[in-house]
Amino acid sequence: MAVDPVTLQVFINILSSIAEEMGTVLCRTSFSPNIKERRDFSCAIFTGNGDMIAQASHIPVHLGSMPFSTRAVIKTLFLDEGDMAILNDPFSGGTHLPDVTMVAPVYHKGKLLFFVTNRAHHADIGGASPGSMPLSTDIYQEGLIIPPVKILEKGKIKKEIMDIILANVRTPDERKGDLEAQIAANLRGIQRIKEVLYRYGEKHVIECVKEVMDYSERTIRSFISQIPNGEYSFTDYLEDKDQLIPLKVKITVKGDEMNVDFTESAPQVSGFLNAVRSITVSCVLYTVRCLLPEDVPTNQGLMKPIKVITKEGTVVDAQKPAALAAGNVETSQRIVDVIFGALSQAIPERIPAASQGTMNNLLIGNSEVPFVYYETIAGGAGACPEQDGESAIHTHMTNTMNTPIEALEFSYPLMVTSYKIRKGSGGNGKRKGGDGIIRSVKLLEKAHVTVISQRRRTSPFGLAGGENGKKGRNIIVINGQERDVGPFFSQELPAGAEVRIETPGGGGYGNPQE
Repeated sequence: MAVDPVTLQVFINILSSIAEEMGTVLCRTSFSPNIKERRDFSCAIFTGNGDMIAQASHIPVHLGSMPFSTRAVIKTLFLDEGDMAILNDPFSGGTHLPDVTMVAPVYHKGKLLFFVTNRAHHADIGGASPGSMPLSTDIYQEGLIIPPVKILEKGKIKKEIMDIILANVRTPDERKGDLEAQIAANLRGIQRIKEVLYRYGEKHVIECVKEVMDYSERTIRSFISQIPNGEYSFTDYLEDKDQLIPLKVKITVKGDEMNVDFTESAPQVSGFLNAVRSITVSCVLYTVRCLLPEDVPTNQGLMKPIKVITKEGTVVDAQKPAALAAGNVETSQRIVDVIFGALSQAIPERIPAASQGTMNNLLIGNSEVPFVYYETIAGGAGACPEQDGESAIHTHMTNTMNTPIEALEFSYPLMVTSYKIRKGSGGNGKRKGGDGIIRSVKLLEKAHVTVISQRRRTSPFGLAGGENGKKGRNIIVINGQERDVGPFFSQELPAGAEVRIETPGGGGYGNPQE
């Protein structure tokens, strides 16, 4: 039986609203500023075989990779009613170790029909430095690796699993609160889906879910068919400590299907810039979704006509025991840049110039006090053919908010000494790139500081004659002496030291003379 358009739209809204409500529960019950203030989490609903059918408007790099984690749980564990799984292993569908995922089944009349999943970035999960994003050379330095295991069994938290996690982190009380918030979010999702099943009936719900996914597939196929057939390539670079690492994509469009080939990208590196395949697939989903009408639901249907080709052992499909701390936050941004760069050759009227191309990760912590602060810092968005880029905004694979100064200073021994627009950092053009920001944080106690960023040696590119955005800068100030520390920094600093992050601007679009 065909689903009429009105019913289809009703179910699109029902499913997405359940995922949004899960996120509201997670936000309001969490302990850490990273989750309750920055909202560094994501929630989604999946079919019984792990296909994503609905998501909330949360973090793009989480949402496209969460199907990999859900399927890893399905493959590894049997989850009965009342059970819930936890994992963070990037080689089992995760992203990097601080991103902890929980997966729970939804049963109806004894039949497994759906899964609800959420992922939250924990401010610490152990490892060599506070914040669990060290300048690592293998994954074992980055924190506790959790394979798919049950955290909830028959409705009860498995104390032995919780104890193992809490024994390996610097802030166990905060971690326990955030983990229990994730459990609560999934329980709310289960409750709401069961209400829908009892109201509409299993058969009707399954039919509507299938139609929602088919609708998304039809929409993406229609879009791809409007792109001229051909091959489109683009190369950009990641900034390693002493070299540039090439990321290359070749996009082949034929009819209503698209191949996105990354096999010519660099081999995986000894540092922490490697990304697993789930991140790369997530970036592809994000970029094509950006080009579709706003009201198209995001689900697995969008990926059916798209083939993502990667080569094992490369920086976009790294294999164990590769270090991965920055792959999720930094390499993901460059993957988006190369995809948009390639598509700008095919559909220039739809593609923006490069945004800041980094998440500007700042981690400050002390194991003795203890506290751990983590934040990604906004920058400039690339200009579009018809409008200027936004200033001071999180772009592309991040979608978090900032940590308000009041919340930051209340929770940590830190003081924000400067927070303002970095005027003139956006690239000039017919349409101007957005400006970055300047954020300075002063330590009130000694602490270990880690900075992980990109676009400190290369600039966000402009398009159609637009100028590049300005590079970012990371400055450490001790006793009035300033030092530019480049894209990466990790060191204990004394009380009174300041960290100043000047984020990149977005690229401009079009000839500035116009």
